[in-house]
Amino acid sequence: MVLAQIFGAILGMLAVIFGAFGAHALKKTFTEDQLKSFETGVKYQMYHAIVLLFIGFNLNFSTAIENYIVYSFIIGVFLFSFSIYGLCISASKNKKIKILGPITPLGGLFLVLGWGLLIVHFI
Repeated sequence: MVLAQIFGAILGMLAVIFGAFGAHALKKTFTEDQLKSFETGVKYQMYHAIVLLFIGFNLNFSTAIENYIVYSFIIGVFLFSFSIYGLCISASKNKKIKILGPITPLGGLFLVLGWGLLIVHFI
């Protein structure tokens, strides 16, 4: 599925950009905890970018479950990592966007769902 490869490449590129941004520009305005949280978002984004590339090149996408795996990972990364970015940036400006708090674990659930579906697919 080309969608997996495209999103894998985009999310990988953005993870590098966000990682550099966090390590340099945000280091001055973030607390240590905020920086660690931001880095967690970047790591999870990169891990799943690599997984999307891997499955994009290795699955046939002839079944619905294969498509659901890709959608789960894409949705999960956006909800998980991007909500962490929003929480960290808004908190550093003393304007924490509290609605993002419950979105992060929802994104985590989508990531877990993607991995679970991948296990089912392999079985």
